[in-house]
Amino acid sequence: MVTEISTSDAQRKMLADAGYAEPAINYYIEQKYMGHLEDADQVSHKVGSCGDTMKIYIKLDDDKRIEDIRYEITGCAGAISAAMAAVELAKGKTLEEALALNDGDVFKALENIPEKKHHCIQLAVKTMHQGIEEYKAANAT
Repeated sequence: MVTEISTSDAQRKMLADAGYAEPAINYYIEQKYMGHLEDADQVSHKVGSCGDTMKIYIKLDDDKRIEDIRYEITGCAGAISAAMAAVELAKGKTLEEALALNDGDVFKALENIPEKKHHCIQLAVKTMHQGIEEYKAANAT
């Protein structure tokens, strides 16, 4: 008898077996902050030491709070999970509050990813910080 397993269930099992915690798995499977924003106030990109590439789109509201962020990512599950968690932590924050977010904050949101994927968290945070800094430099008054 052959048991059919959904792709999502198979991915969840594989990621859990690799050391990803449930929140990290959910961020990877759902990918709710992937894609581009047509009316972004800032678009930046960064390539990590592993070759993963992230492009970030930042949209600010009238009060200069982060209204939305999207990432486009060519990379692994760790990179995608970390970026999605970073978005949830930054949405609604001021630019300064978002700049204060660090790798530890994202790791706490993920709960756990394999140790060899911790550089993915750094890439997600550095990409966000770079986007914010580039926005601030271009819009200095």
